[in-house]
Amino acid sequence: MFRTALRNVFAHKARLLMTVLAVMLGVAFVSGTLVFTNTISSALEKQSSKGYDQVDVALTPGYIEAKDGKVGEEAKLTDATLKKALGVPGAASAYGVLSGYAAVADQDGKLVGNGFSTKGGNYWGSKDTRYPLTVGTAPHGKNQVALDSETAERAGYKVGDQVRMSVDGPVLTPTVTGIFTTDDGNVSAGGSLALFDTPTAQQLFQKPGAYDEIDVRAAAGTSQDQLRAGLDKALGKDTVETKTGRQLADEQAKMISESMSSMKQLLLGFAGVALFVGIFIIANTFTMLVAQRTKELALMRAVGASRRQVTRSVLLEAFVVGAVAAVTGLAVGIGIGAGMRSLMDSTGAIIPAGPLVISVNTVLSALIVGILITMLAAWLPGRRAAKIPPVAAMNAVHAAPTTKSLILRNTLGSLVSAVGVVAVLAATTMSGDAGQAPMALGAALLVIGVFILTPLLSRPLIAAAAPLLRAFGISGKLARLNSVRNPRRTAATASALMIGLTLITGLTVIAGSVQSAINKMAADSIKADYVISMANGNALSPDVRKTLDKTSGVTAVSGMSSAESQIGGDYENLSGVNGGTIGRLVDLTMKDGEFKVGGTNVVVDDKTAKVHHWTAGSNFTVTYEDDKKQQLSVAGVYTANDIVSGIMVDSPTLDPHSTDAAGVTDTQVMVKTSGGASDATKDKLTKDLGENPAVKIQDRQDISNEVAQMFTLMLNMLYGLLAMAVIVAVLGVINTLAMSVFERQQEIGMLRAIGIDRKGIKRMVRLESLVISLFGGVLGIGLGVFFGWAAGQLIGNAMSTYELILPWGRMGLFLALAAVVGILAALWPARRAARLNMLAAIKAE
Repeated sequence: MFRTALRNVFAHKARLLMTVLAVMLGVAFVSGTLVFTNTISSALEKQSSKGYDQVDVALTPGYIEAKDGKVGEEAKLTDATLKKALGVPGAASAYGVLSGYAAVADQDGKLVGNGFSTKGGNYWGSKDTRYPLTVGTAPHGKNQVALDSETAERAGYKVGDQVRMSVDGPVLTPTVTGIFTTDDGNVSAGGSLALFDTPTAQQLFQKPGAYDEIDVRAAAGTSQDQLRAGLDKALGKDTVETKTGRQLADEQAKMISESMSSMKQLLLGFAGVALFVGIFIIANTFTMLVAQRTKELALMRAVGASRRQVTRSVLLEAFVVGAVAAVTGLAVGIGIGAGMRSLMDSTGAIIPAGPLVISVNTVLSALIVGILITMLAAWLPGRRAAKIPPVAAMNAVHAAPTTKSLILRNTLGSLVSAVGVVAVLAATTMSGDAGQAPMALGAALLVIGVFILTPLLSRPLIAAAAPLLRAFGISGKLARLNSVRNPRRTAATASALMIGLTLITGLTVIAGSVQSAINKMAADSIKADYVISMANGNALSPDVRKTLDKTSGVTAVSGMSSAESQIGGDYENLSGVNGGTIGRLVDLTMKDGEFKVGGTNVVVDDKTAKVHHWTAGSNFTVTYEDDKKQQLSVAGVYTANDIVSGIMVDSPTLDPHSTDAAGVTDTQVMVKTSGGASDATKDKLTKDLGENPAVKIQDRQDISNEVAQMFTLMLNMLYGLLAMAVIVAVLGVINTLAMSVFERQQEIGMLRAIGIDRKGIKRMVRLESLVISLFGGVLGIGLGVFFGWAAGQLIGNAMSTYELILPWGRMGLFLALAAVVGILAALWPARRAARLNMLAAIKAE
């Protein structure tokens, strides 16, 4: 039977080619994902471990518990701590480390990198081994800075240039005195690193005489653990926390692995979709092969082969096909992994240098996935093959599916679909988190149910295209009849495309609706012309609000500060606003009472009010950060949204209770101008704020665009990943048509003999492919819209402005894509059918 299986593989290698390609693409996606993520993780881990080559033990501030029930405080690392660390036996050297935010502008005044990866620090002494200087000298004094080589190259700076930058206040214009190299991961990811001398860094980062960390090097012959034990004894575990360089490297490696895990799971999820679609192709291929070899299989049974042996022979064929696909998929996947890394480099996402990592697990995963998926998909056709009775050898083909089997299939499909619909609808009535699992389960059941019902659905839906097909004469009529001749085959072919378009359509509906909701939220809840904030999300300098208060053309200003408090035993965040102007800057829907902020009157969002059972007129006691208490009154309750929420308190009431050494700081400032939002107004505000690269000035459209950019990037990435499933579906259509042409050689020969020319045969095959592809497209788009609506109901629970937006243009484009898939997939099978010799075809069995 093994020899028979091998003979059948070689005998039908052309017909198995598309199956091999489909499995190969899925395996290539899986192995490419594993190679790519393992390579990036390995490179980042090696780079981060280099950063700890200069560190044997790192000291960070400990927490000093207070007595008498008072709040404790964080210990400080000072020069005295540094001196004690140097005096510990086995300590060779020690240096203090400072870190903070430092926004660097390029030659055009634009921020280099994004807000969260623009860092600043201190250069230790005249020679810092952590940051080897390639050009120039170390910075000294507040008017000098050193830049990393990547930032200097991207921004166009060299030694002697003045650079515009900001930490958290006014714009600084220090001179670049040196350029250094670094293994810092933020710089590798496209960020920037600016270094000052230690006194300047302490002043800029508001840590006078203190350090964020002290790194200690061990003397020769002293291990990291020995040095750590000595430091713990000398400094006390309450004063400092100590970790060895090895521990820090291990923690960093774990963090990198966890961050790459989400990307790996996302990519493997889409690889799973491609493999799932491939299952339809594999099952369809082996089903057709079994049908075409009915006489052969029946004769095998007649000469003594058992049912188990027949099933085994089909599975052996699947094993060979899966093994070939897995090996070639692994090779292609290694190329994909290397290509994805190069692609990231070309998009500006700088990846550390390192070898391509091809682990044993990657090889085993590729082989197991390829072989297992193929054998699982071929099991049902193999089982059907074993049921062929020996007497079937007397007939040309095996018996068609019985009425009983069709009734059973349709009943099962209806039940599964109904359960899926009920689960999805039930999930729409739940809250966001609670409804996710039931909705995912219901969606999976509905897709499976629709697949089972596809043979039943194919007849009415394809019949609806009959008027259009009549325009193509006899070719159109034959195409329609061929499409419904074997509903199960049509169903398996169309379902592969249906799944890909279901996911693409659903994602498009959700993304479009969310973007519309955000636009509406920004337009409805904000009346301010501009919202000003820091690029990294940190608090703004108090100078920003003071400057805006004096700026001509500005008619209303309100900062929004944040402070923690305790209310009824619960921690609540208070938002400090200008009670006199906030009403002109926000437009909130009041559910109860009036919008009145001033003195002890506050307004609260509806969710907070519900938790505390507040209504307009309710009084409550708040405990501020400084432990002082005050009674406040709820003047009104408004509808919360993702832009404005929380308890709004008048700043003069809240600010005196701040315990921040820097005083009250705003997370953002809202501005209303006499001329409204315009390029000229924005330029004026930018200039008045010193053209600070760390400060973002956004109008309502900018806020919407920022969110839209994120959604567009995510959607385009998902489109690219789902394209793999569509490509696999195309292979499925090609495979089905090619095998169908082989199966209908006699019929095609007869059609040629009675007068249909080559063009007519080509047209018939193309129209058949077009009808099947459009059938899959209609089902996919329909399911995608339903799932998009259902998911939107969950999103709507958390986003009040959410409403379903159907992207008719995109859906039309997807349907056109399905048509193009059908036309392209039919090119080779149609050409092959037209070139058949009519006499040879008529004589073929």
